[in-house]
Amino acid sequence: MALIELEDIHKVYHLGQVDLPVLKGVSLTIDRGEMVALTGASGSGKTTLMNLLGCLDRPTSGRYKLDGESVEKLSADQRAVLRNKKIGFCFQTFNLLPRTNALKNVIMPMSYAAEEIPSSEKTSRATRLLNRVGLGDRLDHHPSQLSGGQQQRVAIARALINNPALLLADEPTGALDSRTSEEILRLFEELNQEEGITIIIVTHEPDVAAHAKRQIRMRDGLIETGAFHHRHDAEVQHAEEVR
Repeated sequence: MALIELEDIHKVYHLGQVDLPVLKGVSLTIDRGEMVALTGASGSGKTTLMNLLGCLDRPTSGRYKLDGESVEKLSADQRAVLRNKKIGFCFQTFNLLPRTNALKNVIMPMSYAAEEIPSSEKTSRATRLLNRVGLGDRLDHHPSQLSGGQQQRVAIARALINNPALLLADEPTGALDSRTSEEILRLFEELNQEEGITIIIVTHEPDVAAHAKRQIRMRDGLIETGAFHHRHDAEVQHAEEVR
């Protein structure tokens, strides 16, 4: 079952009198439960594609379905509702509230949920997730009392608090040392395998991308390789051999 379906996605930025095409016809399918790395050099279009996948922006043309829902024509407000319901974000810079403890940082996105969630449910859900990421003994700690790896674990728990269909991680290990990076990437693998969460990791680092089951490489606004689900690989290879 496809979670993400992109068909002929173009994105053009208008800079004064100049049109700057960034995405030039991207078609892509990501199935529910996949763990995918989106890679590419600076200027390849991967950040623009990530913004579209995360419903932070919309394409100039083309079709985008997220969990069966067409999103390319949604307004900014409608995209915000969809983001809060379907997508969890995890960034390089953690983005935690500095004067708020780990538990309250994780609870925060539930304040924007469409339905009212009882306070006790918020606390129990956040506590369960912090335990899941190995921080059950750090609920009352503020970001300044946590290491970089621990702060990223809080950010991951926060990203998962609304049970999103998709976790979008943008350079999630960029601010971490190599040992801590490995720990965070193993946590992503566990969440993907054990919880079935669909994860897209945006990275320019080959060793980070190697943790994903599939790599999608961007170059000059197009997908270079790995665009399609594994079941298509043999068919594509056969077609190339026939040619």
